[in-house]
Amino acid sequence: MPFLSKNIGILDRALRIGAGLLLVVLAVKGIIGFWGYIGVVPLLTGMVGSCPAYTLFGFNTCSHSER
Repeated sequence: MPFLSKNIGILDRALRIGAGLLLVVLAVKGIIGFWGYIGVVPLLTGMVGSCPAYTLFGFNTCSHSER
């Protein structure tokens, strides 16, 4: 199994991108502080469609038609 193979489904990607954007925007505005920049992680994994932690634990939310 390749390291960056798609393992994140459409709904999972949308939630990751939304949550990541929200955290980064709140951090930029100074509302939640510096820790909000952790939102970059779900934002990037959602955009790429692959999560290294999912690969490590064998999870996959991507349907066969999305791969």
